[in-house]
Amino acid sequence: MLILSRKPGDAIVIEGGIRIVVVQCDRGGVRLGIEAPADVSILRAELVEQVAATNQSARLTAGATPRALPGGAVSPR
Repeated sequence: MLILSRKPGDAIVIEGGIRIVVVQCDRGGVRLGIEAPADVSILRAELVEQVAATNQSARLTAGATPRALPGGAVSPR
């Protein structure tokens, strides 16, 4: 894991044209702006985890075969 110190207005660029900009910092947290190509999914980790847990539960209940989704979530189809 890379750990950086950034100030509002500073940015980092990730391979593939993904740019992350620090919009605001305060005691409550950090606001980030993310620019990425249209074909790149940007998902909050807690949503991916929630969908994966729901799909896992549904798969176990229905006995369906899982299918991978972007971000590591699993669909019961």
